[in-house]
Order: sequence, then C-alpha cells, then structure tokens
Amino acid sequence: MAESLRDILDAAARGVFPAADGGTTVVPQPSVRDAGVLAFTAHSVVFTDEDPAWVRRALAGVDCDVLAASMNARFLATFMERTGRRTDTIDVMAVAAPLVDVPSVDLEEIGDAGHPRVVSARRRRDDVRVWVAEGGGGVVVLGRGVAGRLEVAVEVAEGARCRGVGRRLALAARGLAGRMAGGEAVWAQISPGNARSLRAFQGAGYRVVGAEALLLLG
Repeated sequence: MAESLRDILDAAARGVFPAADGGTTVVPQPSVRDAGVLAFTAHSVVFTDEDPAWVRRALAGVDCDVLAASMNARFLATFMERTGRRTDTIDVMAVAAPLVDVPSVDLEEIGDAGHPRVVSARRRRDDVRVWVAEGGGGVVVLGRGVAGRLEVAVEVAEGARCRGVGRRLALAARGLAGRMAGGEAVWAQISPGNARSLRAFQGAGYRVVGAEALLLLG
C-alpha cells in the first residue's frame, strides 16, 4: 500500500526520510484545503488530487536542475494556475519531539478569535488553541494543519523581542504537545528570511527537515 502524506510526515519526524534519489513522490491531498509541495534532501513530495502524470510532465518542463524543479517558481506558478490556488511563500519546515518537563513559562489559554496570529492560523488549521504569556510578552498557537499534523506558531510582542522570549515560547509548545493525549511531534513552518524566528525555533530544539510550499484555496 502506498504511503500517505501523514505517513511521510510521521517518518520524517522520526528522522526517516524519502530516498535521496532525485525523485518525486505524488500522493493524494489529505483534505480539500491542503495541497502543495514538500522538499526533502534530493527528494520531493507533491500532494495533490491532480493527475500524477500531469505533475511529472509539469516538472519535466521546468528548465532547471531536476533537484530544484518542485520548488522552482515556474512549476509553482503552473501548479497554482492548474488548481486555482495561491501561495504566500516557501517555508522552512522544522519539527520537534514533545516534552513533559520544560522550563516554566506562565501561559493562559484564551479564546480570543481576533488576534491576527489566531485569524491567520484558523485559515490553515483546525482545532486551533491559543495561549498568552504572562505580561503579554507573546502568543503560542497550536492547531491541526497539513495531514492533521500538530503545528505551532508563536508571536513575540514588540517590546519583548531580543530577550529569548521566542525560544521559550517555542519550547513551551513542545511542553504543551507533551501534555496532550498521545503526545506527538510538533511542526513549525518558518519563512527563510525570518532569521530571528529560525534561531528561536532551533534554540528550542526544532530540527530543520525540509521546505514546504502550501497552496491555499481562494
């Protein structure tokens, strides 16, 4: 039986990746909402309900190194035109194991649907939950994103930046994941240009495992 996208993601969270053979795996979309591309070392995964033969023809028609074709702007533009979708950016994809014992961060769960980070999360994730750090220093958002994986986003208040707050919030997310039933790995998608956020997540023990282009409806 062929692997599903969730199978591939769960394996990557354990450090087991698709063969670095220069190939592309095409799997069905896990939901109507989510389509896109994952790029691992020398192997890409395209998740779409489009004909896999079309995907391979489109990739072959991109004039670039075969290893870069799935994240090439021309392929992504063709993919979006074909599916009527859009994308914001290509993100770094990072993952960390859940934890039980983490340094204390005072967090209060809230139901504020108006926070910009929450509004953004609910367009891309289900079962979104939100915590605010004591003193308003930042926000932690957890929700079910691509293929139902647990995803985190953090927001550090302007006045609390450059103090390690982002790293502590990213670490706190691992603790929240560890306390959930059947604790599981937590994923983060980070813009490559956001060096501060990348450092925060890496400092909190998240491992960079690839890149992701999520194609959005509408």
